[in-house]
Amino acid sequence: MVTEKHSLKIAVAGKGGVGKTTIAGTLARLIARDGRRVVAVDADPAMNLKYTLGIKTDPAPVSELKDLIFERTGAYSGSGVYRLNPKVDDIVERYGVTGPDGVVLVVMGTINRGGSGCICPESAFLRALLRYVIFREDVVIMDMEAGIEHLGRGTARGVDLMLTVVEPGMRSVETVERIKKLGEDIGITRIAGVINKATDSGVVAELTERLNELNIPLLGVIPHDQGLIEADMRGEAPVERGGEAVERIKEIKAMILNYSPPQFHL
Repeated sequence: MVTEKHSLKIAVAGKGGVGKTTIAGTLARLIARDGRRVVAVDADPAMNLKYTLGIKTDPAPVSELKDLIFERTGAYSGSGVYRLNPKVDDIVERYGVTGPDGVVLVVMGTINRGGSGCICPESAFLRALLRYVIFREDVVIMDMEAGIEHLGRGTARGVDLMLTVVEPGMRSVETVERIKKLGEDIGITRIAGVINKATDSGVVAELTERLNELNIPLLGVIPHDQGLIEADMRGEAPVERGGEAVERIKEIKAMILNYSPPQFHL
């Protein structure tokens, strides 16, 4: 067991609907209850992390701060030249929202890829912000989309663990396989898996075998929990409602915290 507190940067990814947002938000709240400063980054276009954190207000998506982005990147000239390292050190304090247990939520937002015009300044700004958060904050929990598009090679160097969430079903497994390849392509080597919504021991065994074939160690199995559905319907954060699924996430948190970053590959 490691007694020293290490900075901790976790990216949670998986197919839409597998429960990664629930896991990311619950991990953030649980780690914050240990007295750590936690910045939760919503990098999923669905932007639902606030619900699992128990935050009622709507943080401003950073991608929608057009004037600020163009000013900071110098993209107003329309020349196609812009700064790759714009000033972002004030964004968390200005646009982050502090919720229960002191978790600070930053919503990255989406980038409109349709139509004409250069989207590069927005992408550069979001990557610069994510890079800053990863390297400057103590604990960062990122709710990623399956494409993990906000992560670049420079940013990936600061990620301690890519936590991939899989549920029963081959599409979910295929997405995890793609995430693993994308992660490795940009330099993320510490990848682990979580099986969510487990209802049958046989299915869990098959998923575990598939993860083993992908060389992805399994950190835990979270059962299907009706309480999570009820919490969502009532607008409650899962960690406040409790239940078997939350208890399993607590066990996963303990496994993560009991290993120093170089050992995450288990």
